[in-house]
Amino acid sequence: MQFKPLHDRVLVRRLEQDEKTAGGIIIPDTAKEKPMEGEVIAVGAGARSEDGKIHPLDVKAGDKVLFGKWSGTEIKVAGEELIIMKESDILGIITGPAAKPAKK
Repeated sequence: MQFKPLHDRVLVRRLEQDEKTAGGIIIPDTAKEKPMEGEVIAVGAGARSEDGKIHPLDVKAGDKVLFGKWSGTEIKVAGEELIIMKESDILGIITGPAAKPAKK
């Protein structure tokens, strides 16, 4: 199944956080918070302005992003849990060392 977001929406896969704290304490799955980092899977064509012009999005597929804790709507696409959100819900693009992808 293919999924393409419309307009200024972005499809994001959450990135997994470390299982241990800096002090070496292992965090059980039940105590973990959902990560607020993700990888952009697909983007829409862009936002339409009042004059009808389409403005392309600043993010693209493959970007690592940081988003708000309660941002977006969780959906299942081809058995994988993903989040769809507006580009305005994304706080920024992460550069540098990449986080680990979520387990499937």
